[in-house]
Amino acid sequence: MSIEIKIPSIGESITEVTLAAWVKESGDYVEEGEILCEIESDKATVELPAESSGILTIADSAEEGAELEIGAVIATLDTSASAPAGGAPKAEAKPDEEKVAAEVSAPATSGGDKNYPSPAAKKILDEKGVAANSVSGSGKDGRITKADAMGASASQAKASAPAASAPEQVVLSGGVSREKRVEKMTRLRKTIAKRLTEAKNETAMLTTFNEVDMFNVMALRSKYKDAFKDKHDIGLGFMSFFTKACTMALKEVPGVNAQIDGENLVYHDYADVGIAVSTPKGLVVPVVRNAESMSLAQIEKEIRRLALKGRDGKLGIDEMQGGTFTITNGGVFGSMLSTPIINIPQSAILGMHNIVERPVAVNGQVVIHPVMYLALSYDHRVVDGKESVTFLKTVKELIEDPSRMLLDI
Repeated sequence: MSIEIKIPSIGESITEVTLAAWVKESGDYVEEGEILCEIESDKATVELPAESSGILTIADSAEEGAELEIGAVIATLDTSASAPAGGAPKAEAKPDEEKVAAEVSAPATSGGDKNYPSPAAKKILDEKGVAANSVSGSGKDGRITKADAMGASASQAKASAPAASAPEQVVLSGGVSREKRVEKMTRLRKTIAKRLTEAKNETAMLTTFNEVDMFNVMALRSKYKDAFKDKHDIGLGFMSFFTKACTMALKEVPGVNAQIDGENLVYHDYADVGIAVSTPKGLVVPVVRNAESMSLAQIEKEIRRLALKGRDGKLGIDEMQGGTFTITNGGVFGSMLSTPIINIPQSAILGMHNIVERPVAVNGQVVIHPVMYLALSYDHRVVDGKESVTFLKTVKELIEDPSRMLLDI
């Protein structure tokens, strides 16, 4: 019996995806639940598991990088085939499959399967410009796995890479080089560009600023960070303090936590806080659900979980939808001040920045304290100036006196 493998529905309003990489190949025997390929949508990269066990045959139209509609057939599984003895991925090939099987099992130029990459590994090596025969494979018979490819260094690239994939190079007199290369935008990057443009064009966006003295919160963190880690098995960072401060400020100024829905305003009595995370594929914003009810430790753990999944491209669609407010921290990259763009349909976003020692006045005396600039971008259609300033001032006061967060006052 042969069953079709189709592109599944992976999110509301998503009609097309990109086939990012095949993990398995035509002719492979796969077990039920094994990952067949990775699919990249507008919002995330998801893995497609095998529905049953059998021999895989990949459709000609399902090449890596192909853009496919939801429901498109990308492969078939021959479920009548039994698992080969000894685990060898071979099956009784049909006439059309014999050619595919021969190509899959063809020896690499270095002999046998040595240095022969899997499809997913080949894609990564091609992107890095690394030659397969310069990488030691850890798979069966020296096969290069996806993990091998991800760990390969660009310095392993062969000097004799094909000219077609090399950047255009013009060398002027004196040895000055003017190189350029053209790369296709990923689906995620296209979506980011589209949403940021929509946010700029369709909202009445304005930004208000304030500065926060980090002395007290840094002293509290320094005093208890070891005990905190021993008890909760996670470090105590600043993001949990700012997230908690924002949830308390959102209760005081609910308009900042509201959204426009047609001719209505939707107010939320909960705080689903999006945390902007930079990944190799672009910026993603996973959501910490009901952050207002979480402790600092719970917030830290959830942020770490989401950040690791974002880094590995494993975030699900549901983990990035439905946020009511967003925090972005450009300070980790050294940003002193910025005007973050609203993550529509939300009405506000808080921008954190780097911490720099500056002279400040304390009780009539000039002292050197660590100071961070904060920026709140907001949709003026929803949030008035008074509300935006009150919100940011509340966050500032809570960070400068963090004991208030613990006492909920």
